[in-house]
Amino acid sequence: MPHTLLVVDDEPAARYALRRAFDPPYRVVEAATVAEARQRLHAERPAVVLLDYNLPGEDGLVLVREMGADAAAPAVVMITAHGSERVAVEAMKAGAYDYLAKPYDLEELRLVVERALERQDLRSEVTDLRERLAAEGQFGGMVGSSAAMRELFLTADRVAQTDLPVLLVGESGTGKDLLAQEIHARSARARRRLVALNCAALPETLVESELFGYEKGAFTGATASRAGKFEQADGGTLFLDEVGDMTAATQSKILRAVESGLVERLGAALAAPVDARIVAATNQDLEAAIRQGRFRQDLYFRLAGVTLRLPPLRERREDIALLVERFWQELQRKYRRTGPALHRQALLALEQAPWPGNVRQLRSGVEKMFVLAREDRVTSADVAAAIESAADRASPAGGPFEAGDFREARRLFETEYLTRKLRQYGGNVTRTAEAIGLERQSLQEKIRQLEINRHET
Repeated sequence: MPHTLLVVDDEPAARYALRRAFDPPYRVVEAATVAEARQRLHAERPAVVLLDYNLPGEDGLVLVREMGADAAAPAVVMITAHGSERVAVEAMKAGAYDYLAKPYDLEELRLVVERALERQDLRSEVTDLRERLAAEGQFGGMVGSSAAMRELFLTADRVAQTDLPVLLVGESGTGKDLLAQEIHARSARARRRLVALNCAALPETLVESELFGYEKGAFTGATASRAGKFEQADGGTLFLDEVGDMTAATQSKILRAVESGLVERLGAALAAPVDARIVAATNQDLEAAIRQGRFRQDLYFRLAGVTLRLPPLRERREDIALLVERFWQELQRKYRRTGPALHRQALLALEQAPWPGNVRQLRSGVEKMFVLAREDRVTSADVAAAIESAADRASPAGGPFEAGDFREARRLFETEYLTRKLRQYGGNVTRTAEAIGLERQSLQEKIRQLEINRHET
């Protein structure tokens, strides 16, 4: 079946000339306005659009920007008036494949169309391959052949090709950050930046400067202007990690920016438009947090355009062998050696072990076995030595009363006390700090000093 070309030009003579030039070998359909072109795009699904900039009503650049948010959109060749280099640059930034200025050479236009079609065919092959890999249990750096993971990969692949905000929900260690990276990589925004922001580690005093940036001289120490996270992600994706740990003030500021699409640097006179896709992640039940008054419902609706749940490892134990195989290959490359062989009993022990820290904890345990195994094969005894429950890791051997001096005893006590409190509040730093009477920043500093992994508490 021949490729379809859509010619968008308000001059009948120009449309006729292009039809004569391209039909055959291509099937050519026509539109005289942007509104008509939208209808043709939906009905005809063209592979390439030859789009004139000067159109009645809305100009051609409006259509380019609309299609730029769709990874499955056709390739656009923009036709501009002579000397309209600025328009051509804007079109390329918005996602156009190429541009030609009038009067153009017909042979050059044919060559541009051929190359655009080659790129579209390649993109189609890549999309088909990605969908096949997702169905087989591979999604970028993530693997999982269980029904839950295959369904997650297929859904994430479809969502990636839209501009909808995405909320990733799952326990710590399930791979939310990897999923966010892959969604960005498969989107139409992949050419621009993925900017990550850990909302739990955002000090209250630095919220506005981190999110929105500042101008030189805005405050003491602002010796140069600096873009905030929203501006850095302009045209790309902003990954808001651990959104459940945001304070009420931070939630309000982020909501205002997401709703308006405008950010104002500290010290700036005017707000600037920002186009950033939002991907958020949390290990908390935000709907419960809304009922408890800890999270804004209006912000939740803004973030949860599509919600993707990452299942914990205990719900997909059939994936453990596949994950271990992937980790083993990575460790062989990392340490530049073959490493010991995995005994069947060792693999069974890994599949049956509790993994409260999910894939992150499994990866850590596998590396420990790879490095410390004494024989040429890993046995179930090596697995037992590498696997430690969260409670065991939280309680140092002997406890504080067996410590040699006061400082060590205090360190051991603080480690055990904070680990238990964090476990009690599901790893939530904000709620734990409120419960024990500490400032959130002080608790975060203690966690860092004592090297407590709150994701595995």
